[in-house]
Amino acid sequence: MTQALEGIRVLDFTQMMLGPYGTQMLADLGADVIKVERPAGEWERGLEMMGDLVAGESAAFLAMNRNKRSVALDLKDPAARAALLRLAETCDVVVENFRPGVLDRLGLGYDDVRAVRPDIVYCSGSGWGQNTPFAREGRPGQDLLIQAMSGLAAATGRRGDPPTPAGTAIVDHATALTLANGVLAALVARERHGVGQRVEVDLYSTAIAMQCQEISAFLNQDEAYERSEEGIGQAWLSAPFGVYEARDGWVALAMAPLDVVAAVVGDPSLADLDPWAERDEVKRLLEGHLRREPAAHWVRELGAAGLWAARVRTTQEAVAELQEQGSDLLVTTDGPDGTAISLIGCPVTLSETPWQLRLPPPRVGEHTAEVLREVLTDDEVARLTTTATATGERTRTHG
Repeated sequence: MTQALEGIRVLDFTQMMLGPYGTQMLADLGADVIKVERPAGEWERGLEMMGDLVAGESAAFLAMNRNKRSVALDLKDPAARAALLRLAETCDVVVENFRPGVLDRLGLGYDDVRAVRPDIVYCSGSGWGQNTPFAREGRPGQDLLIQAMSGLAAATGRRGDPPTPAGTAIVDHATALTLANGVLAALVARERHGVGQRVEVDLYSTAIAMQCQEISAFLNQDEAYERSEEGIGQAWLSAPFGVYEARDGWVALAMAPLDVVAAVVGDPSLADLDPWAERDEVKRLLEGHLRREPAAHWVRELGAAGLWAARVRTTQEAVAELQEQGSDLLVTTDGPDGTAISLIGCPVTLSETPWQLRLPPPRVGEHTAEVLREVLTDDEVARLTTTATATGERTRTHG
């Protein structure tokens, strides 16, 4: 079956989450993504999650690198650089998320690739942008640091509590999707207007953009906002928006007129409170009522009144439900050691060109010879793979 991005070829120099999750989205939708790794493999292959590996690799790596072919080369080797430029000639897209300037110094920057493929779409992802004050300082670009610097962590939780980061790498994830969106836009521009171009995304800009509602209110309403004492769900919203303790768990309550909530819990006095100025009092009183009954009771009663409510569940509970439903959001493939592994599938549904799981996450350099033979002679491939293997062994031996 034809896929949406079938025929699109991507040379992928990315690592960690920002790049690999974005390029996996392209791969899931049909692009031929060639993942370039150092001979010892991408660093994240060894990142333990909950203190362990899966099938000899990091669960994080496995989650973001299916449907790709792995090529392991020493980027400092002039022969490898020449081979990669030969590959770039055959590619539509190059994606990288090294620190700004690294690939330029290695002779694989935008201008180098554009010289051999003038209509290339060259996407650079970074922590702070390519030429911003923070980037010039050489700051490390990492999700938690960006949550801290952008205001995201300080806006989460109760007033007086420490700043609270999200339970997952939300900025990495959002920027990966922004990366994929930027690449797709550039491919459409090339198709419609005949131009290649450079695409840039960064974690900090995405983190700021993720707060577009809050920052718009802050800039235009001339009023600062801060976290509520009782933990209203978002610092800039009125009660009763938030998470409430029930008798046996927790209930999330979203868009809900206070007078309707008051009627459901049987306390008319709630409707007399100001949902913004007295939001902490609303939260305290309402939580007192909700503690009387189980979460399921309140979800049912609030829902019957047309209010938006849900029980708060753990990730394990959500996944267990997907498993019981046989959801296609959970997929199974082979791990690098041959054992079966479970992954989250692509969240995009296309009716005519659906995503496909074509390749499992690759072993380090699994496809080096296969890919290089598409642009080099057998002798050239043999020399490069021998050199890369020796470099990888030295790296593994000496760290």
